[in-house]
Amino acid sequence: MIELWNWRTEGRVAASEIRLALADALDVPVLPLGGVDPVRVPSGALLVDVWHRPGDFPTSVDCYGVPAGLPEVSAVAAFARRLGRACLLADDTLDAGRHLLVAADGTIRPVHHDVRDTEDGEILSEQRLCTLLSPRCRGWSPCQRSRWVPDSVIPALAAA
Repeated sequence: MIELWNWRTEGRVAASEIRLALADALDVPVLPLGGVDPVRVPSGALLVDVWHRPGDFPTSVDCYGVPAGLPEVSAVAAFARRLGRACLLADDTLDAGRHLLVAADGTIRPVHHDVRDTEDGEILSEQRLCTLLSPRCRGWSPCQRSRWVPDSVIPALAAA
């Protein structure tokens, strides 16, 4: 089975810039998903689909055939540093509004967004920190059962 990573980036970023940043950060060949002859894909290549939507973090990045043994959080931290932009990835709570925010320096922390489903896909807005100061994040909330508990901050060096 092919593992899939789904990320979002801050601002609109061109697909070519995404592929270049991924190739630099992960040190693997990166190719666009569409129009690639499967027979000619180099071994270890990452296939990437990039598209834009409205809302916060409007650039979506799907990575197929990810490098074996590379933790996703380490990969996205390296990618965010290389790109110089914050990125989002889904966390482990299965809460559609909770994500991990990876700052441009690679620091990781949990955040919440309002999520609205539209014809253009999921639109995120109103980012706020996942913190014990919020009643939504206390007690028996999914936030408490996450690896990324409220108010946690993973410094860039630990994420690398």
